[in-house]
Amino acid sequence: MAVKKTKTVFVCQECGYESPKWMGQCICGAWNTFVEEKVLPIDGEDKRRRSSSAGTEGGAGARAKATRISDVRSGDYTRMDTGIGELNRVLGGGMVKGSLTLISGEPGIGKSTLIIQAAAQIAGRYGTVLYVSGEESEEQIRMRADRVCRGSVDNLYLLAETNMEAVMKVAEEIRPVFLIVDSIQTMYSEDLDAAPGSVSQVRLCGNLLMRLGKMGQLPIFIVAHVTKSGELAGPKIVEHLVDCVLHFTGERNQELRILRAFKNRFGTTSEIGAFEMEEEGLIEVENLSKSFLEGLEDGTEGAVATAVYEGTRPLLLEVQALTSPTNIGFARRTTVGVEHSRLNMILAVMDRKAGVSLINQDVYVNVVGGLKPEGTSIDLAVALAIYSTFKGIPGSSTTLAIGEIGLTGDLRSAPNADKIIREAARMGFKKIILPKKNAERIADVPAGVRLAGVTGLREAIAELREAAPGARGER
Repeated sequence: MAVKKTKTVFVCQECGYESPKWMGQCICGAWNTFVEEKVLPIDGEDKRRRSSSAGTEGGAGARAKATRISDVRSGDYTRMDTGIGELNRVLGGGMVKGSLTLISGEPGIGKSTLIIQAAAQIAGRYGTVLYVSGEESEEQIRMRADRVCRGSVDNLYLLAETNMEAVMKVAEEIRPVFLIVDSIQTMYSEDLDAAPGSVSQVRLCGNLLMRLGKMGQLPIFIVAHVTKSGELAGPKIVEHLVDCVLHFTGERNQELRILRAFKNRFGTTSEIGAFEMEEEGLIEVENLSKSFLEGLEDGTEGAVATAVYEGTRPLLLEVQALTSPTNIGFARRTTVGVEHSRLNMILAVMDRKAGVSLINQDVYVNVVGGLKPEGTSIDLAVALAIYSTFKGIPGSSTTLAIGEIGLTGDLRSAPNADKIIREAARMGFKKIILPKKNAERIADVPAGVRLAGVTGLREAIAELREAAPGARGER
């Protein structure tokens, strides 16, 4: 193994000027400020490095150099409009130059469709876009582009390649403004003998793409596979390496698709984007609340409307519940969109604080649309939906319930209740059951809306029975 020889340089402590020999006076005018330093040359072609040094671009004499934080230019990131409003929303306002974004999802969910639509929009707005595919031929990608892309795609270049060195060479030749790699599990580097998709290959290819993007201020989208459990395949280090991690979810037999950010260095992770899969590609869903509430009708037992605040907008949705007598063994608890542990807690509070025992009942809870809302604002709606189906109380399509249930049976305040109320009024709701503390802080109540402020679960149940159209009473 060859030993790298060090060389001696003299550095001015005032301005940082480097000289191969000692000088009494620096070019900045300072005297006797030079200090001798030993420098270990770094190979500029070392692919493991994030970028070249600040002073020189490559070369055997390239020297790593730290920068004072006060000398680093700070300001807003330069963002690119993808031409897709819902994608811009999830990214935090657009795509940041030099960013590395990882997008994953189940096979056939629409990842490639979304990306090629964004690629076509960016190609028409900003210039050359390079789409690298290790899974499909150029003809297959062209067929999809003809179906889902609108307008001219002359600036969109296709490359069917799995060799990372070849991809980087082509990127240097055509200098795209946006690069897409579909997918990272199919790429390999000549520096390793491991098979494509292995931990070492995915890690190395991710590092090479990061180096390419950061050095050239090139935004890069990486498509990734998922495991059987729906988690991102490959080493966890890739998620730490990238700037944004997006996940595309939805049922393949349904049209609705939800895009959510699990990590975003340039924005919030609480935003979601909604799309519908149509023959002409993915269509943005502007009124997501309406699509979630389409099946909510008067007189339906076990259905209650609720709301959560996702990022910068309130989102109204429907919670459904069903109870059935247990035949054998222990009672079953099945949830879709609600944490299993959270449901068990709500059932325990209903038993001890509201006198509703479900120990001999199977309980099923579903958030309509396949959405998994974050936070605890839907607790009250879950409890009321369970009570409604257990007691045979028909639900009201104009009543909405929000609030967190505490272990003492009281209701805790829901965040952004004022904005949720305005959205509920716009959607035609007449009565909103919410924690009393929230109701007291709402000064401007929309016309035609009645706020039912309650302190505990028993009061909320009483308000539900009052709102029920043609209630049949308890069984």
